[in-house]
Amino acid sequence: MTEQGPENMTNEPIDSQEVPLSAEENQADASTENTENTVEISPEEQLKAQLDEVNDKYIRLLAEFDNFKRRTAKERIELFKVANQETLKAMITVLDDFDRAQKSMDTANDIDALKEGLKLVHHKLKTTLQSQGLAEMENSYGKTFDTDLHEAVTNIPAPSDELKGKVVDELEKGYLLNEKVIRFAKVVVGA
Repeated sequence: MTEQGPENMTNEPIDSQEVPLSAEENQADASTENTENTVEISPEEQLKAQLDEVNDKYIRLLAEFDNFKRRTAKERIELFKVANQETLKAMITVLDDFDRAQKSMDTANDIDALKEGLKLVHHKLKTTLQSQGLAEMENSYGKTFDTDLHEAVTNIPAPSDELKGKVVDELEKGYLLNEKVIRFAKVVVGA
């Protein structure tokens, strides 16, 4: 009902003006409208509607998971492509030093200077690799053979009783990358 001020008053009788319904009357009207508008759904149709809703959710979830797998696989490939970038950038300077050493070998007469240059390049290579997380395993001579660190090339008779089952000779050094073995030390074990 709209409010009417004295200027909007009409001379109509009170019966023709709208009279607000009470809350109880509104509820009764709404319930009769709902029963008239709703169609009863059988239990089978309700179950079918629920099944369709669950299937729709399942299909959407499956599609979302497939997209997630594709996206993470793509990110992983991109990561592998650039993972070595920093290491390779650091190695370029060592490669430049080797190129300069090779040029100087063609014209050099002083062998001691070449040896010193080669030692400097070797040291630079080692420090560059160490800065990238590479570490040499310590010499294994005299230590007990450990399959987590060593690769046995052969067994030989032990020179003494205390070297039985221990490393007698190390043919190649082992290396760790961030404390994980990336190359086992190749060793000879005393039998």
